[in-house]
Parts: sequence; C-alpha cells; structure tokens
Amino acid sequence: MKSITLSPGGQNILIEKIINYFRNQFSPNGKIIYVDDTDERCAYFDEPALLELGIRIAIHGKEPDVIIHLKPQNWLVLIEAVTSHCPIDPKRRTELQSLFKDCRISLVMVTAFLNRKAMKEYLPGIYWETDI
Repeated sequence: MKSITLSPGGQNILIEKIINYFRNQFSPNGKIIYVDDTDERCAYFDEPALLELGIRIAIHGKEPDVIIHLKPQNWLVLIEAVTSHCPIDPKRRTELQSLFKDCRISLVMVTAFLNRKAMKEYLPGIYWETDI
C-alpha cells in the first residue's frame, strides 16, 4: 500500500485516527482499500482489490469514508467518519447495501466518532445492526 496523505482539518482528523488506531485495534492486518479525503474526494483507492471481491464502483461521493478488507474473517468493513453528518442510519445503510450489492463477502458497517460526546447527538438514529 502506498503512503496516504490527507488534507489538514475537517473530518480527516477522525479518518487519520481510524487508520492509525481503529484499524490497529479492531482490524489488525486489515487491508485498506479506500480512504476519502475532505478536499480531494479520494486519498487512496485500491480498485483491483474491490474488483477481486466482485465490486465495481465509480467514485461519486456515496462511498464510505474508509473501507478495510479483513481477509481472515472474510469481512469488508465500511466505516463512516462522523464529525457533522452521515452516521449509518437506515437511509445510509440502504445506500451502502445498494453500492456493495455485488460484494461476495460479509459487510460490516461502522460509524466512527471522535468521542462519546460527538456520538451522543446521533445515537438515536444509528441503524440497529451496525457497529459504533
């Protein structure tokens, strides 16, 4: 994997924490496939890795902020970095299911927050069968 450079500020602060801390703790050895960037729209995209899983997507803004493939568990982890909008609520879950409908492995949907205080506002709307 190449080095990933993110624009400063915004939700990229949380995306950096997802890559450096969440990934190490909850998905060690997970392969990063996609990373969104606040300014550039796409900081990293391993399209061949998604194609191997049967997924063909065009980068258009509906992708989750981070995608990690956990090969041992056969999971594709879709992570939304929430700083001001877009937790995985029922509408967002439907969008992600549609976008990844051809995926040959299980989808794990995660909403990430910087802290519990940030999470509190969105907690009532987060879809039941997703992770926080």
